[in-house]
Formats: sequence, structure tokens, C-alpha cells
Amino acid sequence: MSDLGHVLVLAGGLSYEREVSLRSGRRVSEVLRACGVDVETRDTDASLVPSILADPPEAVFVTLHGGAGEDGAIRSVLELLDVPYVGAGPDACRVAFDKPTAKAVVRSVGLRTPESVTLPKETFHDLGASAVLGRIVERLGLPLFVKPARGGSALGASFVRTAEDLPAAMVGCFAYGDTALIERYVEGIEVSVSVVDLGDGPVALPAVEIVPDGGVYDYAARYTAGRTEFFAPARLSPAAAAACAETAVTAHTALGLRDVSRTDLIVDADDVPHFLEVNVAPGMTETSLLPMSAEAAGQDLGELCRALLQIATTRKPT
Repeated sequence: MSDLGHVLVLAGGLSYEREVSLRSGRRVSEVLRACGVDVETRDTDASLVPSILADPPEAVFVTLHGGAGEDGAIRSVLELLDVPYVGAGPDACRVAFDKPTAKAVVRSVGLRTPESVTLPKETFHDLGASAVLGRIVERLGLPLFVKPARGGSALGASFVRTAEDLPAAMVGCFAYGDTALIERYVEGIEVSVSVVDLGDGPVALPAVEIVPDGGVYDYAARYTAGRTEFFAPARLSPAAAAACAETAVTAHTALGLRDVSRTDLIVDADDVPHFLEVNVAPGMTETSLLPMSAEAAGQDLGELCRALLQIATTRKPT
């Protein structure tokens, strides 16, 4: 049996990524129970706070994706309740969850990230969509990648090959958020690097290479078994693999993250990694990337989750 007491896994929520979160929560709960941990899984509703006050858990594992799960809000509530949790604190989450802000931070410490424009919906409409989008294409060139400035799971994201495709991509993006991030598309190998800190500093797990069957790693490609081929570790040169690991750890540190994160990168033809975004609550489903990284590193996912919870308990107020 585990030496941990009762722990809580938070899953679900009301974001667009609710179903993915529920799957992540089930997976984490299952692997923790297999390690002998006493686990309760709960959604975020009006009964959550009274329940925690009545029976405080030893620690919380947050598997909420998007919205309150990654923008720091639920973590602020947990801190108000004096309950320790796995992952970054509220301030770091707010910075990391906003992709343009995260890009600015990592660029300030020397990491490469695609040139981009951030465009709120109001500006898009008020200044005239045609004129603004035309200038974006002139500035960034083609192809482009459009995605919501906040959010995940590729919801609202589009690969734009021609200028004529850009207006529809913007409309699709604004369906999931009020601000769009338009990036110059970098051709290369798409990889994801998970970072864990088990007490001796952040360490990168083996990179996972992502090869979607349609060429774009969209929502369906992420969460439909068989739609994407993964290679763990990624098929990179030793130099590129080392550069990806260093980039992920640097991003994790620069953004003030804690315990666990996952950084998405594109490795160009010169083996140079380009930072795309970071995730403070990585997916834990059967097709998610952190579990693949852990397996490639020879780590048992349940033991890894248990160790992260154990570390969180050391931050419990005295």
C-alpha cells in the first residue's frame, strides 16, 4: 500500500476539453489505485469546496484541461483551502496558459519561437478583416497556423495554406476564444517533450515524435486511436534530441513552472527546435504524450503520479 493518505483527482470542468479531462482523470485514478493509493475522483461543481473542507485530501492531482484547469483559477481556490496540489502555481499558470505571453517569455531567454501576430476579435472586426489579414500575410508569409491564444487540444486551430483560407480559419478560431494567435508555419518534425521534477530539478523525458495521418495534429488526430503515429523516443539526431530537452527544461524554468509540464516543439531541417506552446496540465489519456514519454524513459506512470503527489504534500502548510 502507498504511504500517501487520501488523495483527490480533479477532472471534468466546463471547458471545451471536458471529455478529454474526464479521460485523463480516469487514467490517473486507475494507475494510482494500482499503486495502492486511496483515490477519489471529483468534478468541479458547487459541492467541491464543502467536500474538501469536510474531508481535506492529502494532495490534489489536477487533470482539468483548458479554462480553469490551466489558467490558475482552480489552483487559487486550492491555495485558499490550504490543500497542496501537483503542478504550477496560479501566477505561473496564468502566464503559461496565454500563448502569446508564454512566447514572449521564452523568447526573452533566447529560445526560438515562430514569428506571430496576436489579434483580438474586436480588432479583427473594427479595423476591417480584409485589410488586417492581407497585411498579416504580407508580414508573415504562407503557410500559417492559426489557434486560440488560450486553450488546448487544437480546438479552433487551423493550418492555412493560402490567403483565401485565412478568413475561415479566423472565424473557426474565434469560436473557441476571443483572441487569435497567427504564427508563421515552421516546416519540420513535430515533437513534444515532457518535463518532470521529482525533487532534484526539472528533467526532460524522451521526446515523442508526432506523425498525424492527415499531416495536421488536430483534435481528432490527438484523441482518436490510430489516427496518429507516435515515436517514443523521437527519431531525432542526438544533437537535436539534446536541444529539445534543453529547450523544454529552459521553458519550464523561465515560465516558473513546477512538478510537471509538456512543451510542444517543431524541429527544423537544421535540427533547431522552435517553441510552440507549453501545457501545465498535460493530458494523461491512452493517446496522450506524457504517458508515452514516461514509458520510453522506463518509468511506471502510476509511480510517477504517486511521487508527484508525495512531493506536493511536502508543500502542505504547517
